[in-house]
Parts: sequence; C-alpha cells; structure tokens
Amino acid sequence: QVQLVESGGGLVQAGGSLRLSCAASGRTFSSYAMGWFRQAPGKEREFVAAIDWSGHSTFYANSVKGRFTISRDNAKNTVYLQMNSLKPEDTAVYYCAASRGYYGDNSRRYDYWGQGTQVTVSS
Repeated sequence: QVQLVESGGGLVQAGGSLRLSCAASGRTFSSYAMGWFRQAPGKEREFVAAIDWSGHSTFYANSVKGRFTISRDNAKNTVYLQMNSLKPEDTAVYYCAASRGYYGDNSRRYDYWGQGTQVTVSS
C-alpha cells in the first residue's frame, strides 16, 4: 500500500511558476513509476508527465513539454512537478499517481492516487 500526498498548489498569474510535491509513504517508493495528471472542471482527467523508477526517463504531454519538469528524489520518497510559464489553461486539480509495473500516460494503469492539489492560473 502506498499513500500519496500532494502539496504546492495555489493561485499564480499567467507566466508564473509553481512547484508541486508528492510525498509517498512506504519503503518501496523507488520501485514505483510516478505520474502527474490533472483534471479541469467539466473535463476528463488528463496525463501531464511521468517518470520511471530510477528517474532517468521522463515523458510529457505535448501541452506541457518544455514548460513542466518532473523529477524524483527516492531518498525523500518524493516526486516533483516544476511548472513554469503557466497559462490559464493549466488551471486544474493536479494528482500524483504511482504504478508498480507501468510507466506511461494511461491513468488506468496506475495503482495509487493522491487527493489532488488545486492549481489556478489567472490571466
């Protein structure tokens, strides 16, 4: 069992930056691939970024490529999402997720989810 707790969301102006954190419980964090997803009001949950078990491989949605960076610190059981050049369309609840055997953009393949953190970008 893995418990995930996101933090770092908030209100920011367009063009600004935020860094989200996701702290995981348990001793086996390094065996999980991690992903960030987001859900805007009235829309389906969508993939944002993923990072493999080692942190050496990352994968981004086209909409955030070049602006967002996913990273992890296995010693701290934490995954991060650095978000730069934020746009109003990035406004959403952001969720982190953990997968024991999958690294990719399919939300159904992730085993554990956090409760989400709100990111609001004003124009």
